[in-house]
Amino acid sequence: MLSLQHEIFLEVARLLSFTKASQILFLSQSAISKHIKALEAFYKTALFERHGNSISLTQAGMLLYQKGLEAAQLKVDLHQQLQQLNENFLPTTRLAVGSSTTISLYVLPPVLSAYLRTHPNMQIQVLNRNSSNIQKALIDHEIDVGIVESLTQVNTLTYTPFMTDQVLAVCSCNSPLRNRTVSISDIATIPLAVREPGSGTLAVVEDTLQKHGIRPADLQILIRLGGTEALKNFVLADTCLAFLPERAILKELAAGELVAIPIEGLAIERTFQFIQRKGTENNPLVNAFIRFTRRYYSIQE
Repeated sequence: MLSLQHEIFLEVARLLSFTKASQILFLSQSAISKHIKALEAFYKTALFERHGNSISLTQAGMLLYQKGLEAAQLKVDLHQQLQQLNENFLPTTRLAVGSSTTISLYVLPPVLSAYLRTHPNMQIQVLNRNSSNIQKALIDHEIDVGIVESLTQVNTLTYTPFMTDQVLAVCSCNSPLRNRTVSISDIATIPLAVREPGSGTLAVVEDTLQKHGIRPADLQILIRLGGTEALKNFVLADTCLAFLPERAILKELAAGELVAIPIEGLAIERTFQFIQRKGTENNPLVNAFIRFTRRYYSIQE
């Protein structure tokens, strides 16, 4: 079927990046370049044009990419049919999953461990970015499936609900806010630590507050931090208020290090969603992973 060099070429052509392909394939950039040069020597033509820090496919490269995709699909179809004939046939397969920070840290690890125990021939790579960047990575074909928080939907993607999560207002146990009664209107007067733009957590917080008449411009933002752990650790050391996913702070709440601040009339809930590119919804590998993940959490909860 496809040689290793052809599989490497398909990844570089798909991503139009030697760097990204090396991350997906767990190979050095020099090894990637060596395989591509060998393929170009075999076909006696250039497959890529170099433009400084970017690359594009030549006419020969586009032809090879098109035929390579057809061969790759034939390989998938063949393996699926062989598995139906012989359950002992277990070829190694790869799955690239992209997930937002909260999901990567607190939702995926146990389900991935369980999945790999039942699918020992599966190789999984997880891309951890904020929800907005996971959508972009899926559109750019860097990943096969994404799991994100509530965001404005893109019309080239399909969205399947996964699970819900609460976002809580919290402060450090050393903050004077811990004993204070806070109303919705008070939020605009309290120093806040928040996530970076593009964060699903920030998006759902801003959306909920706007429904109560508080605009993002009204907030007293003390600092913006990239990532749930960075935000949590800052709040632990400071006296400000922050909105954090409940799943991310269960240990700190139980230990009394963080205190949940009830705000009357304010409940922030968001839905985690699987996202796929339109036209790929019938991918059996991705759908098997989605079914396993949903079943795992339906049992756990």
